[in-house]
Amino acid sequence: MENRLENLSLGAPGGLPRQNAPLPPSGGGPPPVPQLPPQMFTTAAQLLDLTDTNLVLQDTTERIFAGNLYADVHRGIFIVRGENVLMLGEIDLDKDDYIPEPYQEASIETVHAMQKKEREERKAKDKAKRGKLLTMGFEAEHSGEIIF
Repeated sequence: MENRLENLSLGAPGGLPRQNAPLPPSGGGPPPVPQLPPQMFTTAAQLLDLTDTNLVLQDTTERIFAGNLYADVHRGIFIVRGENVLMLGEIDLDKDDYIPEPYQEASIETVHAMQKKEREERKAKDKAKRGKLLTMGFEAEHSGEIIF
């Protein structure tokens, strides 16, 4: 059995020019740039053409969780670039209204304060972990600083 690859060329099969190909220039000008068929390659720019639809979300609400507390913050209108969208779907509003048992609603100030405290505790823990790794001869990821 013979292994065949698809014959992709700038002209039509058999070496004949394509029907819609531009005519060669008459005169001394440069020849036209040949256009490659789309089967030749796929680039990131071609993939971006597929995701060129932006989303406009209205009446949006952000739910922030910290510890066992949460707060809803009305954000209004959001514009999301299409290249940042992986999946879009509807949510079940009945399930969205249900909050699991350990979580309790609190004011946004309380949730932000708790979030800040958790962030500081995580930074201290990461710093201690980096110090221990450094004593063992390891350098933590993203620990280098750019100095100009």
